[in-house]
Amino acid sequence: MARQRRKATEAEASALASGIRMRIIRLTYSEALTNKELAERLGRDPATTLHHVRKLVETGFLRAQPARRGNRGAKEIPYLSTGLSWKLDDSAYGPAIGEAALEAYLAEVAEIDPAELDQWRLVAQVPPEDRAAFRERLQKLLEEFAAKPVHPDAERTAVYIAMYPSR
Repeated sequence: MARQRRKATEAEASALASGIRMRIIRLTYSEALTNKELAERLGRDPATTLHHVRKLVETGFLRAQPARRGNRGAKEIPYLSTGLSWKLDDSAYGPAIGEAALEAYLAEVAEIDPAELDQWRLVAQVPPEDRAAFRERLQKLLEEFAAKPVHPDAERTAVYIAMYPSR
């Protein structure tokens, strides 16, 4: 059975209702990045990125790591994702979080070579009584891989799955 998720607080849901913040969480999943590094990767100005980083730290999605010295000797604070986003049930907060996830996905896919994108599309005949089991099996597979320790030589792989009625 899929792991039970804690209901997201209003502040957590608000933090997740942003495609840019979802991208920051993904970028810092296995690699601690400074605000400047995040801004460069996202093509944003550092002040805007810092606003998002602070919101994610405040709500527990990012954790500051020990300060380090940058190229010019300036003190830099790297941030690492806490994995909190994967532990929350945000379903009670309407479509804003799903829209942010789609926004993040589309922005990330736009940055890669289409030859690097594996895509599948399936319309399955799933009887109503089997739909919950189908969703649970997908969730369990994702949780299995999410629970594996970060391997330093592994290539980071992003997955986006959507289930919806095919009309």
